[in-house]
Amino acid sequence: MKVFSLKDPVPYDRYVLFQERSRSKRKESILFLEHPLTITGGINYNIGNLLRNQDFLSENGISLHYIKRGGDFTAHEPGQIVTYIHLDLKERDLGISEFLTFILDACIDSVKEVWDLDLVRDRDAPGLYLAKDPKRKILSMGVLFKSWFTSYGIALNVSNDFSAFQCIHPCGQDWRSMISISQLGLPSDPDKKKEWILSFRSKFLKNFQPIAV
Repeated sequence: MKVFSLKDPVPYDRYVLFQERSRSKRKESILFLEHPLTITGGINYNIGNLLRNQDFLSENGISLHYIKRGGDFTAHEPGQIVTYIHLDLKERDLGISEFLTFILDACIDSVKEVWDLDLVRDRDAPGLYLAKDPKRKILSMGVLFKSWFTSYGIALNVSNDFSAFQCIHPCGQDWRSMISISQLGLPSDPDKKKEWILSFRSKFLKNFQPIAV
């Protein structure tokens, strides 16, 4: 499985094309990247959770995309670590629940390792939250399962400023419930981001063996 860590922000529509090509060829990969200011609406979006019109978004450099992943509106911003996972569940004889568990376990363990920060799940709301304040969300999750091949993924708030989040109710919640690593007073420099990427990569990939050709 190829792993890519991209330095420059990737326009959202470029990723959409990439994941479509990956699915058509069932080509596995993991991408670590950032996006410019972006709002996405999943297949369960509630238009009432979009708080600004298209003119406002365009004037403020925020792109809007309606996509096929699960969930409602969320946002991407420079300073997030976005992780996209393209995995052939059928070839690996892997269930959806097990796949999601692998992702969240790797996130929890790597955040603990890098920042000594404890995160917890909420069974009623996908993502990860602060253990000491479970209403504060630090990681968003939205995955597409189509033909037993995965795409889209997770976004960890590291040093983003929430300017795009202020335009939505993310997953139906108040955007002020979101929090980042930097807001907690923890280091969020590029070296720390790289450390988290390496940690997550190691912990997630330990669950998999190469597919026999």
